[in-house]
Order: sequence, then C-alpha cells, then structure tokens
Amino acid sequence: MKTLAILGSTGSIGTQTLDVVRQHPDEFRVDMISAGSNAALLVQQALAFKVPEVVICNPEKYQEVRDALPSGYNVHLGIESACELVKKPEVDVVVAAMVGFSGLKPTLAALEAGKTVALANKETLVAAGSIVMESAKAHGACIYPVDSEHSAIFQCLLGADGNPIHKIHLTASGGPFRTWPREKISSARKEQALKHPNWSMGAKITIDSATMMNKGFEVIEAKWLFGVDTSKIHVVVHPESVIHSMVEFEDGAVMAQLGLPDMRIPIQLALAYPRRLPLEGERLDFQKLSGLTFFEPDMDKFPCLALAFEAMEKGGNIPCAMNAANEAAVAAYLKDLIGFYDIPAAVSKVMSGVNFVQNPTVDDIFETNAQAFALANSLW
Repeated sequence: MKTLAILGSTGSIGTQTLDVVRQHPDEFRVDMISAGSNAALLVQQALAFKVPEVVICNPEKYQEVRDALPSGYNVHLGIESACELVKKPEVDVVVAAMVGFSGLKPTLAALEAGKTVALANKETLVAAGSIVMESAKAHGACIYPVDSEHSAIFQCLLGADGNPIHKIHLTASGGPFRTWPREKISSARKEQALKHPNWSMGAKITIDSATMMNKGFEVIEAKWLFGVDTSKIHVVVHPESVIHSMVEFEDGAVMAQLGLPDMRIPIQLALAYPRRLPLEGERLDFQKLSGLTFFEPDMDKFPCLALAFEAMEKGGNIPCAMNAANEAAVAAYLKDLIGFYDIPAAVSKVMSGVNFVQNPTVDDIFETNAQAFALANSLW
C-alpha cells in the first residue's frame, strides 16, 4: 500500500486523485490533504478518507475547518505546514496538484525529502525547471508526470528502450476558440473561454487552454522532464483529444498514446507506476471514431504560445516572469478587469520589464515572481 499526500485536494486533479483512491482502497491511503480556501470540501474529504493531516492555506478558513473535524484530525495552517508534512517518513507519493506558483515550495520540499512526486502543477517546472530537476537528481527523487500530454510521452518512451528522441509531437485540443476568427476572440467573455470542448478543469487552467498558454507551459515542462531542446518539440492541434501526444524517433517511427480525455488515467499511472491498475469508466471505442484531425497552431490568434517559446529562448528567470504575469492577467480576466488579448499583452510587457537573471537561485525565482506579479498588476 502506498501512502499519499495530496497538495490541492479540492481542485480538479485532487478530486480525481481521490476518486482513484476510492476505487483502490487496498492500494492507496491518504495521510495529508491541503486546500487553499475550499474549507467545506476539504472537511468532507478528510472525513470520507479518514485523512489525519489536513492543511488549509487561507487563515480566514482555519477555524471553520478546525471546528468541523473531530479529535484525531490534525488541522494545520499555511504552505509552510504543507512543506513539513510532505516530508513525513510514511509519505510515499506527493501529488502536486496546487494551482499556480504556490505549488513550487511544497513540491521542492517533497523532492528534497526524496519523495516520489506525481506532478500536475505546471508552474513548478515553468518557473524553476532547472532547480526542480537538479533537486530531484540530487535527492534521488522521482517525478512522474500527471499532465495527460506528458504522461503520454512518458508512456511512449517506456517502449523506446533508451533510443533518443527525434521529435516530440505535443497535442493540443485548440480550446474553445480554435475555429473563431481573431476579431471575435478579441471580445471573448470569460463565460465563453471557460467552456472547454473536451476537458473538465479548474478556471485558471481552462483560461490558459483558451489562450494556449497552457500548451506553452507544456512545451517548457517537456523540455525539463525529458531533457530535450525546445527545437525538438512540435505543437500540433488535435481537436478530438484522443491522441494525447506522440514521440518520433530517428528512423521516422512515431509512437502515440491514445485514450479518452480522462485525467484519472495519467493520475493512476503516476501513483501506481510501474503497475497498471483497473479503472472504472468509459473506454475508447475505435468503431465510433469518425476521424482524427491535426492542424498547426495559429500563433497570430494565440500569441501566448509564441511567448512561451520566446521565454525559453531567453532563459534564466524569464519563464518565471512569464508565468507570474500570466497568473496575474488570468486572475484579472476572470474578474472582468481586462480583455482576452490583454493577457498576452501583459505577459509580453512583463517579460521585457523584469530584471534579467541568467542563472537564478531559488531566492531569485521568488523575487522574480513577486516583481513580475506586481508589474503585471500595475497595468490595470
């Protein structure tokens, strides 16, 4: 039996992780869960799964959680508590499912403790990829990707027998605005941007999918996870979301991982690896597939994708600045403070406005994040 700590248990990935645990009570038990502000759901999860360690990050919600849980449940406050709890000797796997830059610190804490990390938090590798990967190597920690695309690449490489990657084909659904002209996208409201055609995700990642910044993040993640240059990563729009990504080898052979858009599949693989456990749910039926289509992404309609490639080319702390600016801009868009294309405009301004650091330390990353966030918020 593996013991889990789930960072961000009330979000989309966290709740689906708990569904996997529910299906396999003899395989997994949960020692710790954490949430930002969703106290009610956090309490429900703690009681349903008998989780002894519960972390709420919003201080205004602490007493609500404390009062709702009986004796025997330890309620903690804040990120620092989560950082300590992931280090517990009995924790085998840390599910890093927090949204945004806030996931970096506890993920690093888990890696420094030599834990296996099931990584769903994109911003961790985007903001501090070299630091994260160096920490994992130094402490003998394993990182298994939870993103469907990176899990697909990981699964393809399992059958590669060490042969080098010629190219990664990273698939993208295209989001809700794939077929919209640029003029129409410019006036898109958040209600429209939040209607993803294939996946059910949290608000922030759904907006990132609509702008295709999400795919830009995944390009950066793939670089660090699989040790390839961004020139070897090709983004292809695949609206059906059946092929989750592909790996091309030197002889021209291409391996792909297929399946229905169900995040529980990569979550369960990351938790149980190298085993594949049964999973309830709908299966891919090839007889029902009318076809699989592929397109090049339109960088003019989706400039955030181009900005991600630019950030990686500049290197240093610029990807961190890009991430912070995007996080601030998406929050502003969700509050109806700015328009859709104000998001990439803000990101571009911040990327060129922050102090450049070629080889950032952890402290540099946190300083860059704060500077970029403040600079972005000064734009509206």
